[in-house]
Amino acid sequence: MNLFVIGDVHGCYHTFQELLQHWQPQQELLIQLGDLMDRGNFSPETVALAMQLAADHPEQAVFLKGNHELGMLRHYTKIGGPTTWLNWGGNLTVQQYEKQPELLGPHLAWIQERPLVWQNDHVVVSHAGFADTPNPLSEANADGVLWRRGPLRNVGKLQVIGHTPTLDGEPLFDPEANALNIDTAAVYGRTLTGARISSTGELLQTLSIPTHAVDSERGR
Repeated sequence: MNLFVIGDVHGCYHTFQELLQHWQPQQELLIQLGDLMDRGNFSPETVALAMQLAADHPEQAVFLKGNHELGMLRHYTKIGGPTTWLNWGGNLTVQQYEKQPELLGPHLAWIQERPLVWQNDHVVVSHAGFADTPNPLSEANADGVLWRRGPLRNVGKLQVIGHTPTLDGEPLFDPEANALNIDTAAVYGRTLTGARISSTGELLQTLSIPTHAVDSERGR
């Protein structure tokens, strides 16, 4: 089964909906890299859509945890120590959930269960990627799979990552690390990208949807 991997959404609900029209659930596993919320205008709606997709397609849809999911969890649960999440998009998310408070509890419970990594023999997908660091799966590791900025380690598989927005709204491939970054800065008015990848790690297609103005910071 091919993979359809989607980058950082950040509350860009309408753009996310448009990109999902290209997903083929009968033929592809959907994997989303995390950072569903924050900075965009529709964080609760975006999380709700992801939850519905996961419920409707339990074998065909995987949603990973990003650093923004972790920040949101730490803010509301106080587990894992203090967070500056409010300063990097959390303030707007708090305001949005205050308008729909009944969603917060179920959403936090679902976010808590998100895995950090999906992989097979040829592809590994995580929010920020694997570098030369001890304990890359530690949520507190600044160079781990939730937080890494900078060069990645070649792990012998295609790495598909997000987290660091590309400057031109296009995916960026690092041949040395064999890593594809598909965070194309949707929330900054660029694009939301999906990558169609074979189960053996061949990049078949990328699809980049221009951000709907209503979704992004520019639309406020």
